[in-house]
Amino acid sequence: MEKNRFSLPRRRFVQGLALGTAGLGLGLAPRQLLARQGHTGAPELRGDTFHLTLGGADVNLTGKTRPATTINGGIPGPTLRWREGDTVTLKITNLLPETSSIHWHGLLLPYQMDGVPGLSFDGIKPGETFTYQFPVVQNGTYWYHSHSGFQEQTGLYGSIIIDPKTPYPHTVDREQVVLLSDWSDEDPQQLYATLKKLSHYYNFNERTVFDTLRDFRDKGVIQTLKDRHMWNSMRMSQSDLADVTGYTYTYLMNGQTPNGNWTCQFNPGERIKLRFINASAMTFFDIRIPGLDMTVVAMDGQPVTPVPFHEVRLGVAETLDVIVEPDAHQAYTLFAQSIDRSGYARGTLTPAPGLTAKVPEMDPPPLLGHTEMGMGAMHGESGHGGVQHGMAHDRGKMDGMDHSAMGHEHHGAKASTPPPPPFAVDNSNPDLPPRGSAIEHPPSEYGPGVDMRAMAPGDMLADPGIGLRDRPWKVLTYADMTTLGSTVDNPVDSLHADREIVLHLTGNMSRYMWSFNGIAFADAEPLELYHNERVRITLVNDTMMTHPIHLHGLWSDLELGNGKLLRKHTITVKPGEKLSYLVRADALGRWAYHCHLLYHMEAGMFREVRVVPAPHPNAAGEPPDDPHARHGGHH
Repeated sequence: MEKNRFSLPRRRFVQGLALGTAGLGLGLAPRQLLARQGHTGAPELRGDTFHLTLGGADVNLTGKTRPATTINGGIPGPTLRWREGDTVTLKITNLLPETSSIHWHGLLLPYQMDGVPGLSFDGIKPGETFTYQFPVVQNGTYWYHSHSGFQEQTGLYGSIIIDPKTPYPHTVDREQVVLLSDWSDEDPQQLYATLKKLSHYYNFNERTVFDTLRDFRDKGVIQTLKDRHMWNSMRMSQSDLADVTGYTYTYLMNGQTPNGNWTCQFNPGERIKLRFINASAMTFFDIRIPGLDMTVVAMDGQPVTPVPFHEVRLGVAETLDVIVEPDAHQAYTLFAQSIDRSGYARGTLTPAPGLTAKVPEMDPPPLLGHTEMGMGAMHGESGHGGVQHGMAHDRGKMDGMDHSAMGHEHHGAKASTPPPPPFAVDNSNPDLPPRGSAIEHPPSEYGPGVDMRAMAPGDMLADPGIGLRDRPWKVLTYADMTTLGSTVDNPVDSLHADREIVLHLTGNMSRYMWSFNGIAFADAEPLELYHNERVRITLVNDTMMTHPIHLHGLWSDLELGNGKLLRKHTITVKPGEKLSYLVRADALGRWAYHCHLLYHMEAGMFREVRVVPAPHPNAAGEPPDDPHARHGGHH
């Protein structure tokens, strides 16, 4: 099947079209036509008891009428506003022809209420109503979505705002949810089948003959041929930043396409809180508001020390609360471009109806380079944020590279026992681990499901990421933030781990296979944690793609160094990165643990985590230092 390259501009700058009047019925009844014109965000529902209906509708976002799944007839679903300390009751009626579910992303609750079919419950069958009920023990910005099949991709998601028991330390005059998502006219089943057959099908940033001619001019013929041979030998592409791109995706802001231009009106001089939520299935967004500074006050619902910044990469499933203070009578563009620069979501902050601001040009598509490949040290690159890592590949030799230079002395090491090289190529038996690796890889990583391994992964918490490293303005990173109130002397929870677990993020891009430690979910044993033990989980990204890793039901306290912690529910791991976080296993039950890229999760990057009673008292160490550690702090 051949791609129509002439359809790309339409996909990038697609217009949202209104449909006129809406029909009647949802789900099993005749499909509804969902009008989009004038839609400025989902309705907000307040209280402690809610009724939500999951159904079907036909939508027209791109000029084509396509089937979607809806919550109370809309995309996105209603914004649910709760109060910390209440007990909420949510009655979910499923009018879809297949089993469905709702997962309350980032919320601490009994596992039976977590909404993952096969782990926490059986799912909501067609025609049935399921009642979720649980205490609200935290506050902040969160979201909810289906955990059944690909329903999330077709519209089953919405926002959650939880007001605190005590007022926030920062006051604002106005607040607004900014929910980002990605929409495709393709059936997600067909989209996934396409990725399995040809993983780079949606990538239109592949090199052309003109790129090679330019490299001949800039780098010389010999170096260009060496570089091409290197990438071809590894069967890797320099442009593999996103599996699914603007070729098929239209990027939405609060349900509006870029030309739909979602708008928020303000009065100059107001302090405005923007609650950003990345509710996309597969897209990392780089967010900025040209001409307007932002100050972060919370991430993943948890308050952080305020930090001013100008741009941030928001991973799939992450949330970020920022404050802006527009004091001029002018409009500002909320600009969120995809990591691969194949499209963007866009909205406007304006003091007057009809007043808009210029939409920035998208950046050129960034290319994976020596830093991502672990060769920065060989090319005199700093590695950004202390990045120095290497990759091993199962295929091909790296001709033209002087590997003998990698065994030199440094830091007083003896020549007879050189340190592991910053870059290593595995040309040995793929079923056997290589010798001299800087990091151990489990035997399960050596097989057809893994085509790459990081040999010397690096600390990249201060690295803004590919495409953002050379910005002339401040780009926010994990290293900039600390959970508010967390100090070395008084952390949100203990810095001591009773046990340590190392997990490798693995995959085979060409076969579109994804896993932990080379083992897909279908073949993996559950990961067991003892109740109340403190566990350090170390993630090593052996792939060339960025992965947002989400652990249900438990906080993930990212270790920033010097005893600092950043409390999160979803942690983005860059290519070749190694990071660690502490988990207090304080909730018994069966929990999902997975990459939040929807098609990676479907392809195997998923595990079950079981929190089980300790075999005897004190087997899991001391109880939490802070009895309220599970709940999280207040903004």
